[in-house]
Amino acid sequence: MSYSTHIASLVNSADTDLAWQRDFYEDLHRHPELSHEEERTAARIRAKLAEFECEVEENIGGHDMVAIFRNGDGPTALMRADFDALPVKEATGVAYSSTNDYMHACGHDMHTTALLGACALLDASRDTWSGTFLALFQPAEESSMGAKYMIADNLTERVPRPDICLGQHIMPGRAGTVRHTAGPIMAGCDSLRIRIFGKSAHASMPHNSIDPTYTAAMIVTRLQAIVGREVAPHEFFVISVGELHSGDKNNIIPDSAELVLNTRFYDPALAEKVYSSLERMVKAECVASGCEKEPTFEYYAHGEVTDNDAAAYSPIDEAFTATFGEASVTASPSTASEDFCYLPQAWGVPYVFWHVGCTPESELADPPVNHQANFLPDYEPTVKASTQAAHAAVLAYLGA
Repeated sequence: MSYSTHIASLVNSADTDLAWQRDFYEDLHRHPELSHEEERTAARIRAKLAEFECEVEENIGGHDMVAIFRNGDGPTALMRADFDALPVKEATGVAYSSTNDYMHACGHDMHTTALLGACALLDASRDTWSGTFLALFQPAEESSMGAKYMIADNLTERVPRPDICLGQHIMPGRAGTVRHTAGPIMAGCDSLRIRIFGKSAHASMPHNSIDPTYTAAMIVTRLQAIVGREVAPHEFFVISVGELHSGDKNNIIPDSAELVLNTRFYDPALAEKVYSSLERMVKAECVASGCEKEPTFEYYAHGEVTDNDAAAYSPIDEAFTATFGEASVTASPSTASEDFCYLPQAWGVPYVFWHVGCTPESELADPPVNHQANFLPDYEPTVKASTQAAHAAVLAYLGA
């Protein structure tokens, strides 16, 4: 029997009672909390961890915690789950819908439920693995600051150093499928605030103004020309204008305008090239409009490309293929972004991140996507696959 077949046998034959997961998941879904405000959610996680034989290092940069399962000599594997929600008013109509105008619209309630399930399975089957298992529960992923706050609060000194970091995310796709690949699987991202300076005047006298609204509109139009004419067709780059603010009175031409952009990419070098072109184009449009002051550029909310290490991925690939069979599929890189990779980067260790499909069969033709008000995973196949994937991935590194 191969090692991956052995892992599959352990995962598929596990008989630990996980019936509690349903109530736990619905409770988290019913009571979502925004980034940096997850006090109740953290308390619910902590209460569940108290049922297991583990140490818990708490309040690492916020409501974060790491459960430490020690089980003799061996390597150390870390698995991470995030647990913050979004300012989205839920429209799923399920009995356990949120009523506070926030929503677990990205599936973090499922991530947390699955990781706790993996904790239960590993705690109950210590004869199947050896070493140290770290279950890291991270808030504030949606603000891109949760992992950074943990690192700034001495995470790397407060828990054992892992040899591998693992993570997963539910995504649109057939519920119960586990999708994985070496290389990029989540995009890098940046936010960019651009301020245009014009000259104010009465709306009836545009000739006395330098109209920043017009300049901003020309910039919005020209932005897509960068992607369309300076990025090779086989490369990936997205620029989206999320905000455009200019003026607050219908009969006044304002003196400034502000654009807020969001970008996504798989190649950081390409991003630098695009940003150089973007700044060149914005400055040129301001010159063309006669702006007397140069525009300003503020880059923030940077997210790294989630780029799976090929060597670290190999045992995960084998374990997932053996465990899930036809439900183990090759992932296409997502254009969404994550802050997960900051954690392994802080230790300088490899990582593997994968996706779990969560879409009900009836919605596959037009699946709701993360961050939409009607996004809701098909519970049974999704929680089973997510929990088993976490269990199998940890055993791939700690299996005895």
